[in-house]
Amino acid sequence: MQFDLSSVETATLVFIGTLVFGAVLAGFVLTAGLVALVVLGAGKLTWMVIVNTLMAVVHGINSGWDRLVHRASAVELPGDFQGQPAPSTGTYPRVILRDS
Repeated sequence: MQFDLSSVETATLVFIGTLVFGAVLAGFVLTAGLVALVVLGAGKLTWMVIVNTLMAVVHGINSGWDRLVHRASAVELPGDFQGQPAPSTGTYPRVILRDS
């Protein structure tokens, strides 16, 4: 026995078409939502990797600078930095202006 669509009422066909259209629409919305979640997750993962990398670089620079400063403060170089007498401001010779 073959199924003949001409024997089905128009209202039934409209109802089935509406259900199919609703299912396609729901599938589209669910797929779009899933894609949006994946994109947001990938963006957050990328952001976290970038932030953690930059923080590690900054921490490494700070740590290296701290070690350098502590090492430099422990070194004594008596010959390199000898005290020098400050130049005297002294007095300047008095200048006499003559009236012409």
